[in-house]
Amino acid sequence: MTIFAASFAHGRPERVRAAALVVLALLAGTGPALAESDVERLKRSGECAGCDLRLAELRGLKLEKARLEGANLRETDLKEASLVGANLKGADLRRTELERTDLTGADLSKGSMRGVDLEKAVLTEASLAGADLRNADMIETNLVGAGLQGADLRQALLIRVVASGADFSKAKMEGVNLERANLMSAKFVGARLPNADFDRVSAVGADFSDADLSGAHFSSADLTGANLSGARLDGALMRRTRLVGADLSGASGLDGARMVGACGDATTKLPDGITLKTCSDMDDQER
Repeated sequence: MTIFAASFAHGRPERVRAAALVVLALLAGTGPALAESDVERLKRSGECAGCDLRLAELRGLKLEKARLEGANLRETDLKEASLVGANLKGADLRRTELERTDLTGADLSKGSMRGVDLEKAVLTEASLAGADLRNADMIETNLVGAGLQGADLRQALLIRVVASGADFSKAKMEGVNLERANLMSAKFVGARLPNADFDRVSAVGADFSDADLSGAHFSSADLTGANLSGARLDGALMRRTRLVGADLSGASGLDGARMVGACGDATTKLPDGITLKTCSDMDDQER
């Protein structure tokens, strides 16, 4: 740079211009090294739609309303991050670490999320409609008011999930584990739930109308006021399940012999030929 400066000071105009062009060329050559990475761009602006962030270390990242639609976040570490209101529509989140991440109000619709770790994550009022969540770890996840319409949750773990008011309508949920889940007022209209595990769930006021519950396992479950009208219940087990005020009218395949210890009351609607004992406080204690 000293040599070029001397040329500027003592050289002819032609030499000065030539030297300037050389300097510019050298500076242009350093461009790629100085280019902003996708991670830096995200942290600076909160916008990185379509970016490649595979394997990035973003643990604890805090960005409100981040723009990450269509981004590749496969196997990225986002544990304990805060992405409230983030746009992750259509993003690749396969095997991404999102444990304890706050995704309140986020849009994850149509996301590729197979094998994602969402244990204890917060997805209150989030949209996961049409997302691929096969084999996802959603143990103790907060899904209050979340929309999972048409999502693929086959073989997902939703043990102790809090999903009151969530909408799983027409979701694919074969073999899903919902043990001890809070499903109060949740919607499963037309959902596919063959062989699902509902051990000790609280599904008060939940809507299972027209759902496929064949082979589902309800043990010590509370289905008070639940709507199971038109549901398919072939091979389903309802052991010690509370059905006070539940509507099972039009349900098909229900086998009274597989309702061991189940109970209801005068307001419970049952298919012809099915009877239940009346629930008592002692039944609740045994459950």
